[in-house]
Amino acid sequence: MKPVCCAVYVLILLVGLLGMASRPPLVGSPAPEIILKDLQGHEMKLSDLRGKVVLVNFWATWCKPCKEEMPAMQASYDKLRDQGFVVLAVNELEDTERVIDHVRTHGHTFPVVMDQDNRIANRYGVVGLPVSFLVDRQGIVRERIAGNLLTEPRIAELFAQYGTVSASAQH
Repeated sequence: MKPVCCAVYVLILLVGLLGMASRPPLVGSPAPEIILKDLQGHEMKLSDLRGKVVLVNFWATWCKPCKEEMPAMQASYDKLRDQGFVVLAVNELEDTERVIDHVRTHGHTFPVVMDQDNRIANRYGVVGLPVSFLVDRQGIVRERIAGNLLTEPRIAELFAQYGTVSASAQH
């Protein structure tokens, strides 16, 4: 019986440690840095977008809910980008050419970066798609949204809440 108890204890300890390593960024904490290549092979950094409200969206072309919420993200990006709103779409584990074809077919103009080793998704604790994080102008995670919950009204509401310079400074 003692070996079984030891094995269970070790298993619980390992699961706990692994869970700590993959915890998503806490709302109210600085967003972990993202440094990935875009579809043209240029490096993009989340920190370079400081001063803007960034919707970091983890997605894949095979993910139906991801595809369902992308038109709302595109429309919101079109309406709000002049006010400092950016969608940073982080594609997980797919071939760049496949993603380029998808983006071209659907007319997405927001930045898309490739997380081909899943390193950034793991750092953000992404399990299942889509998952989005709203990062304010100071680089603080303000919201975590899982599932296809992003609509134009929801994005507009989030931008109104965290998008103004005074709102970001108060939170």
